[in-house]
Amino acid sequence: MDKKEQKISLAANILNFRKKHGLTQKQLAEKLFVSNKAVSKWERGAGYPEITQLVSLSEIFGVPVDTLMRSEKSGIAIAGNMLTDFVKLVDVYPEKGMLANISSVSKAVGGCVPNTIIDIAKIDKTVPLFAYGTVGDDEGGKYITFEMQKQGIDVSGVSVSKTTATSFSDVISIKSTGERTFFHHKGANSEFSPKHIPIDSLTCKMLHIGYILLLDEFDKEDKECGTVMARFLKEVQSAGIKTSIDVVSDSSGKFAEKVIPALKYTDNAVMNEIEGCGISGLEPRDRSGKIIAENIKLSLHKIIECGVRERAIIHCPEAGFILNKKGDFTSVPSIKLPSGYIKGTVGAGDAFCAGCLYGIYNNFSDKEILEFASGAAACNLAATDSVSGMQSKDYIFGFIANHGKETF
Repeated sequence: MDKKEQKISLAANILNFRKKHGLTQKQLAEKLFVSNKAVSKWERGAGYPEITQLVSLSEIFGVPVDTLMRSEKSGIAIAGNMLTDFVKLVDVYPEKGMLANISSVSKAVGGCVPNTIIDIAKIDKTVPLFAYGTVGDDEGGKYITFEMQKQGIDVSGVSVSKTTATSFSDVISIKSTGERTFFHHKGANSEFSPKHIPIDSLTCKMLHIGYILLLDEFDKEDKECGTVMARFLKEVQSAGIKTSIDVVSDSSGKFAEKVIPALKYTDNAVMNEIEGCGISGLEPRDRSGKIIAENIKLSLHKIIECGVRERAIIHCPEAGFILNKKGDFTSVPSIKLPSGYIKGTVGAGDAFCAGCLYGIYNNFSDKEILEFASGAAACNLAATDSVSGMQSKDYIFGFIANHGKETF
């Protein structure tokens, strides 16, 4: 990039970030101890901040200096649910009215945003990452934000509710199998809406959002696009940003109603076997519990038919599956893990999704995407919480090379 292009890029970025933070030119000038005219010149490309002023701008906007200087869209934005998980390990899940002993209690971040974005940051710290969501003005909100900041993630898009507490889940995990059950309080997630994401100021190459069916404002009806989520994704695509979604398993009977409209404006859809077959209406497993690969494939075709532009991805404990827009079908068995390796499955789906997003961002082939996502998910399984088990990309590649694959 030559100096002229750099100046134009910086001008646009200062303007966009100033508006994103709700500042007038006068207010920004006061923070920098410069005149209104100086800020005006910078935003018109007629002037250039001093290096010390660039540092101050990065601190005010909460982004690295190189983000201010960047001309092309890059990085990944993760938007949606943010919550605290209280993970409680039990020996058995009790029958109704019976008692089970809790052997340990731990706290961890949870939800699509913290889980997925922290995983990607651990995989590769060179990827610019931007978090968007809503937390409460409480210890839970501070905890989630701090955990993301520790990984170098841009949290300037995290809004703070003054009226609602941070969302949380009680996660009951069975010690021997890693199976878990969730008791969820929506909290501040119920307030998160498209107004919290200034699309015209986004500098990311990809935006991933989840979970559909747990974001009240996004799940609302929209007369033109079907849902508010669908309209939002349409506008993001119109801004030249690739979109991807994740969903949550739901028993309300509204799964297809809320998910299908969004698929029309989605570039890459990632979901588990229950959710994927929720689109097609097919059974993911037979009576013995064995995955029905043909039904997974048919479900992927249905997802593509609903409008997904690039890939439909379904994952399950046994394998990962991709159908791309060209009609190419790929399946990769999960990594074979030694006995006793699995410590928990909380966040395993998000870890798989993080691996997929990293692979898509780096132009991996469909097979490479599934292999890398399987490796990322396997790392996650080594810890009881949602993010502690994640490792670097080099570790994951080595892990894949040194372990065999399951059969299904």
